Amino acid sequence: MAPVKEKVIELVKALPEDATVEDVIEELYFKLQVDEGLAELNRGEGIPHEEIEKRMSKWLS
Repeated sequence: MAPVKEKVIELVKALPEDATVEDVIEELYFKLQVDEGLAELNRGEGIPHEEIEKRMSKWLS
């Protein structure tokens, strides 16, 4: 089995028995977003903490 397919199967198995198709899609989308974010960080494309603090301060004032 392909590694991606195996990961999806494990993810689905970890969900509760009463999970809906929407729950599965949401979980897959969340995992995709987390994996993409981690890949960006590994490529050095992250935003420094100081920059985030600066941006957030504008929103919170």
